[in-house]
Parts: sequence; structure tokens; C-alpha cells
Amino acid sequence: MDDHLLALGGIITVGMAAQWLAWRIRQPSIFILLVAGFLVGPVLGLINPDELLGDALFPMVSLAVAIILFEGGLSLDIAELRQVGRVVRNLISIGALVTWVTSSFLAFFLLGLPADIAALLGAILVVTGPTVVIPMLRNIRPSAKVASAAKWEGIVNDPTGAILAVLTFDVVIAGGLAGGVWAATSGIVRSIAAGGVAGLLGAGLIVLLLRRYWVPDFLQSPVTLGVVLTAFTFADVASPESGLLAVTIMGSALASQRLVSVRHIVQFKENLRVLLIASLFVLLAARLPLDDPTYRDAGAMVFFGALVLVVRPLAVAASTWRSDLNWRERIFLCFMAPRGIVAAAVASVFSIELVESGRPAGEQLAPIMFLVIVGTVALYGLTAGPAARVLGVASSSPQGVLFLGASRIVREMAHALHRLGIQVVLLDSNWRNIAAARQGGLNAFHGNVLSERTLETLNIDGVGYLLAATPNDEVNALGSLHLSELFARSNTYQLAPQEKAGLNDVPQHLRSRILFGPETTYAKLQERLERGATVKSTDLTDDSSFEAFKGRYRDVATPLFIVSSKRALTIVEAGQKLSPKAGSTVISLVNTKGDD
Repeated sequence: MDDHLLALGGIITVGMAAQWLAWRIRQPSIFILLVAGFLVGPVLGLINPDELLGDALFPMVSLAVAIILFEGGLSLDIAELRQVGRVVRNLISIGALVTWVTSSFLAFFLLGLPADIAALLGAILVVTGPTVVIPMLRNIRPSAKVASAAKWEGIVNDPTGAILAVLTFDVVIAGGLAGGVWAATSGIVRSIAAGGVAGLLGAGLIVLLLRRYWVPDFLQSPVTLGVVLTAFTFADVASPESGLLAVTIMGSALASQRLVSVRHIVQFKENLRVLLIASLFVLLAARLPLDDPTYRDAGAMVFFGALVLVVRPLAVAASTWRSDLNWRERIFLCFMAPRGIVAAAVASVFSIELVESGRPAGEQLAPIMFLVIVGTVALYGLTAGPAARVLGVASSSPQGVLFLGASRIVREMAHALHRLGIQVVLLDSNWRNIAAARQGGLNAFHGNVLSERTLETLNIDGVGYLLAATPNDEVNALGSLHLSELFARSNTYQLAPQEKAGLNDVPQHLRSRILFGPETTYAKLQERLERGATVKSTDLTDDSSFEAFKGRYRDVATPLFIVSSKRALTIVEAGQKLSPKAGSTVISLVNTKGDD
């Protein structure tokens, strides 16, 4: 009992420690998780998932993957397909077919597998793994168009590949095409029907419960989780692996509807997803055998290399032919084919069932798939980020700023940053402010920050910071909270509340980091601007240090931003101690018209 308790607690602890370490050293979390699981599993022998969970291992993995896929489905708004619909359609159809055929062909010739087993392996390899793709995309933050294509492919291909693998397995067990065609045909119809009906009914039930207020706020996320698992279970019982399709459709349907808000459910599922992914990958790596000859087989190594260098580029090339993606974006998609926990689970189950049915060649499925999983996660996890930056489809540390508000003081600050090469985007619901910003050459959008439609039209590629600087404290607070999932709380700022409430009267979880100073409210900034204050940029040198700047503008200047010689942006926060070096530029609001 104590050993099991320690092992279960250890899996979660190791997983979260690996997630934290990955964040700390700015490396892909998936790779760190695999290394951690490999250490506590086969290397040190501290955790053995098969002994720990027994027959419950794969059902628990399936339920966890269902929750992860539902959370992924919640990010699949149908509106995104207006830009990348053709590419997504091709990736999950033409791309999947190319991957299946070429992988099967290579498995037959390079691994020496029987034709039917090779076809089964090729079908499993269609699964690209959202448990890996989504964390990679959130870490890399590529341009919106290519990110949408990779996200849709990763999520939709998971149930598609799993169902394809099940149908291929039915054909293999039936003894060939003659006996398996009917089973495969009926299986496709049954899977689509079961997954579609269960997913849409589940989404409809959640919308009904929320719209009629039949569930209190504190129960909405748990009830949704229960509906997700129920829809998954019923669909999977009706047709194996169609449960994955059900939860994906359910998530996408909820994301695309406009009848009720599901933001609070999304946030709950995001937190749960981090915990589940961490635990699943530690379990996955802990099951890896150390001494399997497949890992040292030259044919297996060549097979893995062909998957990366031949199969994936062919699938991307066929899927993006005559699309509006440029060559850089197409190359980046070649780095988005890691395999994950679903592929491992399906391969393990089929391997066992094939051996039990008298097909010993099926025993090779699991080790080959583990080799592909570890190899693709390590390779793509370490290279996709640098490749995105080299190709120009992502920034290593986005320095751009999204301003909520486009009033005169905001425009002055935005102009100062823009002149120093910092990307700025302004969002305001006041047409007069937007017109003035656009006349000044600034990138400005009209809309309400709380509207989902507004966020769909915003182009925030290269933007890493949010500054809420409207005259309305409530809009600043709500806008910051609304967009905190895009920018993280550490990169979200708002002006100090006005009136006499003070910061201490505003709960910390309901506000973001406070800009400039506790007394620097919008009203006071506007008042100083009307009295003749200007936004100035001051270059620091060895002879003109920051100390000299403070002495020169004592009591008349408020530092706003600091831009280093390498164009790294520092946003001045209330109570922050500043020590910029020579070569930096200080942007400040100065009361007088003194020279620079």
C-alpha cells in the first residue's frame, strides 16, 4: 500500500518538477518529462507503471487522453478554418493517406514486417499527438496561420489515426481484405456515427445546463468533466476509439457556439491538462525497456530517419500544394509530427492482442513505436523552436506590446516604442482614437477587448506584452484578466486604479501588474499631458548614466519603458528598482520641455 502510494505521488511530483524545470531553463517540457520518466523508470527502477496500475493502466490513459483532447477541441473554433481550412482539410486527409502509405511501405522493406502488420504500423503513425503538439505550439508561439494548421492537424489526427488503426487491425485479425472489408466499412460508419452523436449530444447538454442555469457556478467545470467522460465512454463502447472523436467534436462544438460562455471551463481544463500531460509522459517513459534489440537495429534507425526526412516532408508538400502558406511556413510544418501517448497506448494494446492471436510479428509494434515516440519528441522538441525562429515564423522572446486603449497618452507611448523598433498594436472601441492612431502610422484595431470576435481579428504575431491603459479601470482589469491566458500574468500590466480606492482595496487575483507607479493613474497621466508634459526618449551613455538622468529630471520625469541596446523591452512596474546600462534608451513622461 505504502509503495503504491509513494509511486503514485512520485509520478505527479516528478511530472510537475519536470514542467517547472523546463519552464526555468526555457526548454520543451515534453523532452524534460521523457528524460525524467526514463530516469525514475527503467534507469533507477523507482516506478513500474505496469506493476503499479496493472490492467487499469490503459483505461486510465484513455480517460486522461480524452480530457486532453477535449481541452484541445475547445481551442478548435470553426471560424479559424476561414484562413487555413483548405490546408487543414488536406493535412487530415491527403497528408494522413500519404503518411499511412509511405510508412507502411518503409516498414515492410526496412523492418521486414509482414504486409498487414506494416499497414497497421503505418495507420498508428498517422497519429501526430496533440499531447505533444499543443505544448510545443504554446512554447514556440509561431504565426497564427501556421499555428492553427498544426493545432488542427494534431488534434483531429489523433482520433482519425486511432480509428484508422482499429479498422486496419480488424482487417488483420480477419485474415485479409476479403474478410475485413465489410468489418472496416461498417466500422467507419459506426465510428463516425457514435463519435459524432455522442460529441454533439454532450455539447448540447452542457449548453442547455449553462443557458438554463441548472448548474451552480462552482459545479459547472466538474459537471462538464463528467459529461465529457460519459460521452467518451459511451462512444468508445459503441465503437472502439470513437470516444476520442466524440470528445474532439464536443470541444470544437462548444468553442464554436455563441450561446453561452465556456471560458471558465477552458481555464479549468487547461490546468488539468498540464497535470495530466506531465503524469502521462512520465508513465510513458517509465515503461520503456532498456534492452530491446529494436533500439540498436540499423533498419529501425533508418526507418526513423525516413519518417522524419521523407514521410513528413512528402505529407506536408502534398497537403500544402497550391496553398497560400509560404515556403517557410511549409518547412516549419515538417517539424510538427511528434507522436505521443495515444500512439503508444494503441501500439501496446495491438501488440499484445496480435501475439495472443498467433501473430508473433506483432510483438515488434510496441518497441518500434516507443523508438519513434522518443525520437520524434526529442528531435522536434529541441529543433522546432530554433527552426521557427530561423525561418522567421516565430520570435524567441516576443517584445511587441498590445495596448488596450488608443488615447493621446497611449499613442505618444506607442510612437516612442515604435521609433525604437518595438512592435506595437493598439485596440480601442473609440473610432476617433483609432483614426488618430492610424493617421499617425500605428497599427490600430477597433473593437471590444471582451469580444471573442475581436480577438479573432487581432494580429498579435511578435507581441509578448499587454498594457491596459484605458480611462476605465473596470475595462483595464477585465481586459487584463481576459487576455492573461495569451500573455501570461507576468507579461500583463494595467494602470493603477483611479479615485481613492487604492491598490490595497483591489484583490491581487483580480488585477495585473501595476504600470509605472501606484499614483500613476490614467487621469494623472492625462492631466500632465494637458499641462505640456511630453514622452521623451533619452539615450544612456557612459558619460550620461541613468543616475545622471534621474538627477537631471528629478521630480519631473516618470520612467515608462527601457529599451536595451539589443532591443529588449523592460516595462517599468510600480516599486521596481531600475538600473539600465549604457546603450539603453529610457522612455519617460517629462513635465518640462527641457533638452534631452
